[in-house]
Amino acid sequence: MEHPNNIVFSDLALELKDKAHEIAEKYVRPNAAKYDRAQEYNYEAAKAVAEAGLFKTFVPKEYGGHGAGVLALCLVTEQLARADSGFGVAFAVNALGSFPIILGGTEEQKQKWLPQIANGEKFVAFCLSEKYAGSDAGGLSVTAELDGDEYVICGEKKWTTNGGVADIYSVFCVTDPSSKSRRISSIVVEKGTPGFSIGKIEDKMGIRTVPVVETHFDHVRVPKDNLIGGRPGQGFKHAMMTLDCARPGVAAQAVGAAQGALDLAVVYANRRNQFGQPISSFQMVQKMLADMAMKTEASRWLVYSAAAAVDAGVKNITKRAAIAKCFATDTAMEVATDAVQIFGGYGFMEDYPVAKCFRDAKILQIYEGTNQIQRMVIARNLVRESEALKYIEDYIPREVQQTFQDEEVITGV
Repeated sequence: MEHPNNIVFSDLALELKDKAHEIAEKYVRPNAAKYDRAQEYNYEAAKAVAEAGLFKTFVPKEYGGHGAGVLALCLVTEQLARADSGFGVAFAVNALGSFPIILGGTEEQKQKWLPQIANGEKFVAFCLSEKYAGSDAGGLSVTAELDGDEYVICGEKKWTTNGGVADIYSVFCVTDPSSKSRRISSIVVEKGTPGFSIGKIEDKMGIRTVPVVETHFDHVRVPKDNLIGGRPGQGFKHAMMTLDCARPGVAAQAVGAAQGALDLAVVYANRRNQFGQPISSFQMVQKMLADMAMKTEASRWLVYSAAAAVDAGVKNITKRAAIAKCFATDTAMEVATDAVQIFGGYGFMEDYPVAKCFRDAKILQIYEGTNQIQRMVIARNLVRESEALKYIEDYIPREVQQTFQDEEVITGV
């Protein structure tokens, strides 16, 4: 199996990580509760991120970025999410929205939009999900019809993270309803385009500092040049490539969220006295803390491995990205739940930040591919790879091998 031999942390990646940590502690953590309650975007922190050059992390050098790669993106995201999982999303979603342009855009499109994204002048959103097309990314209904030199977009997108704040939207539309393999295209729509509007603003359980909205397209006309890649029918490919590259970033959000909840739990357990001693001295609490730490650390290195594979150009990173996303986000939810338990009754109160950790963690198991979908992806890849394990059949009892005569039993999914 092709894989990088080492996870290499460049000096630039570590420098960006340190900058992210400073910003997280100065601009993100102190205001996390305020922006959560108000459901407002933390523009002060976003400005600090831009001034520190952190939006350049994921943009290639030739377009004004650092070209630091997905591993660096994960390091930065982890630090921001550790202070506020919601702001970690607000940062990372700019990479998600940019990847279709980075991975599939024409040279002219990259030159037009990526420098502005790198400088933090313009924020980005990713418009894929619809009311009736969540996990089924191929079942979209928003249409884009070519009319002369323009595409006319009609329909409605659901759960657009960063919607309203974003200036650039990567929108996935049906351009050829008669095709199965080339049905979908990705098109850039800019804020302020006539007919494009923000609909319902969702009242969310968690990640309340970043808006999640409906985006409406009422005969929105955009130049044909906004078709990402310049050729119709590439949208599903662009979406899958994007998600493979972006899932380590979601997993990094989860690592940051888990570490943030663990940090709070450890401090509280050392301060909270019961029966004349801190609860951190009780073996039941110690077991919980140890399990939280082990799973968080395991998640961290799964994420780094997946991100390093992307940066190394490994051809098929789908399974590795799915494993990292699934394990890390399940861990974030488990760690947040146990952190609330360690806080006891106080953990259930919004006066304490651990309640926010719990609320923020749940979405990680849902967006950018539910963890049920991730498990399907992992299993299907395992079955496809089974041919490489045929030598093991020699160690299977002969009577059992009789059931393997039908090739579909071995390879079919």
